[in-house]
Amino acid sequence: MTDHNITGTLSPEDIQEIKAALQIIQEKMPFLIALTAQERRKLFKMGDKSLAFVNNSVNIAQSNREIFPASFDIEEFIRDYQLATTLSELLILIRQLSEQVDDTLLAVGSEAMISSLTVYKYVKTAAKKTPSLKTVAELLSDRFKAINKGRTAKSSRS
Repeated sequence: MTDHNITGTLSPEDIQEIKAALQIIQEKMPFLIALTAQERRKLFKMGDKSLAFVNNSVNIAQSNREIFPASFDIEEFIRDYQLATTLSELLILIRQLSEQVDDTLLAVGSEAMISSLTVYKYVKTAAKKTPSLKTVAELLSDRFKAINKGRTAKSSRS
């Protein structure tokens, strides 16, 4: 495993600017919706393989408007297609950013946990000679009580 040793900070101003930028993104796309899992399952999915089919359908509809009834809104169909392709492009960028944020959070969280374990080890050792650290050691040990209970329960079942 690669040791990433991430060093970074975000000033309060940076955080506010990032939040404002995200808010602007949401404001620029007021049509965004949230679907339930059931709604998602019911919808047709337009993946990469379907993109050519939809693109061809748009071209055919534009070139042969006379064969469609007035109730079929070709312009709305074209707008839907254009928005779908634009959102697909944006989604790739957003997913890349999301993965980078997620990976960085995982790595920096791991670094913080490793450092915390080191602190816990030193506090636990020092608490043996410095009674005032006993309460602090017990506070830090709370993190492991549920884990140790689970291990004890599994051991007694074996």
